[in-house]
Amino acid sequence: MTSLRLAALPLLLATVALPFAASAAPAFGPYAARIAKVLKATPLIDGHNDWPEAMAGKAGDARWTMPLDRLDPSQYHTDITRLRAGQMGGQFWSVWVSADLPELQQVKDTVEQIELVHSLARRYPQDFTLATTAAEVRAAHKAGRIASMIGVEGGGQIDGSLAVLRAYHDLGAGYLTLTHSRTIAWADSATDNPQHDGLTPFGEAVVHELNRLGMLVDLAHVSEGVMMDALKVSKAPVIFSHSSARALCNTPRNVSDAILQQVAANGGVVMVNFAPQYVSEARRVWSAARSAEMARYNAPPFGGLYIGDPEGAKKALAEWEKANPEPVVTLSMVADHIDHIAKVAGVDHVGIGSDFDGVGSLPQGLGSVATYPALLAELMRRGWSDADIAKLAGENVLRVMAAAEKVAEGMKGEPIGNGTVASLDGAKPATKE
Repeated sequence: MTSLRLAALPLLLATVALPFAASAAPAFGPYAARIAKVLKATPLIDGHNDWPEAMAGKAGDARWTMPLDRLDPSQYHTDITRLRAGQMGGQFWSVWVSADLPELQQVKDTVEQIELVHSLARRYPQDFTLATTAAEVRAAHKAGRIASMIGVEGGGQIDGSLAVLRAYHDLGAGYLTLTHSRTIAWADSATDNPQHDGLTPFGEAVVHELNRLGMLVDLAHVSEGVMMDALKVSKAPVIFSHSSARALCNTPRNVSDAILQQVAANGGVVMVNFAPQYVSEARRVWSAARSAEMARYNAPPFGGLYIGDPEGAKKALAEWEKANPEPVVTLSMVADHIDHIAKVAGVDHVGIGSDFDGVGSLPQGLGSVATYPALLAELMRRGWSDADIAKLAGENVLRVMAAAEKVAEGMKGEPIGNGTVASLDGAKPATKE
């Protein structure tokens, strides 16, 4: 760590503590020593951070060379200084690209995102180390570096090719999210119209190939049907890299209690998302109502009370927002999701998957990667033991990674996957019988 970053840490830690102290008592301070002790022994691992895509979208070509020590906090949730303040030990960097792009273009853009993650370790070797196994994560943490892992956030990004999946694995990818926001040829998304009632035979082959490779099966973003099918098919524990509890916020992006129980039986882990619309039911409903108002005011080319008058629509929406203020979402509400998952599935099956730099807003008290200790402090305030905090922070996902590696070792004698959507699914009807 540079002397500049060392000098900045006290100020950053103070900014972490202040909002937490203002919103919840006791303040972060009484738990600082316990948190430091836990995170010295166990790496704090986040299942999902969209920093690579945020840099691609906001900085363009400059992302390859711009300094990453300190970035504008109004533009980015992540930089090296704040990662250090947050006591980060390992990060799955999401290499997301839009599910609306042609799938071949998704492959190209995914490779560029993977290369950006590789460049972090090359440019800042004192801070980042690429890691693909649980042992490598622990070694990086012991050496004082942040283990950088890679998550491919969407099944469309393999373009229906198991060979592309294997290429991602060879480039260091550690998980594949089976879908993103769109239903694809072989799996239904949670946020799109279903076509397959879960996984098709090719989708099951993808899960099998992930198991064979030792990559994690990520069920964030998928429909409940896909969740159930993947849990039946997978030989290894699964993850939800950034999902929360559906019992507390009724969006299909979250995980129902019935699935949580299956995750426990599978040995997997649900890594809790910080996105306000997945944390607060009131915020989710408000967001839907706001979207409806936007469409009511201006929905070109034919709809809307103010069609052809964007300024009038903007003014009307501002008046609606004044009368219907956005519900407040807090760090404590995120802790509620963690508590709920620990209660239903068990403390061995919950983790952290923030979605930093992938969302437009964040809960109060969780504004950047510097704020992880505030969340751990809140859980300690609620009575969580150091051993359970260690499980949440990193031990659970490290256990899952090690289990997936063991499954892959046991599948070494199997041939590589060679099926295609056409050969395995054929002219299959839209829904299962």
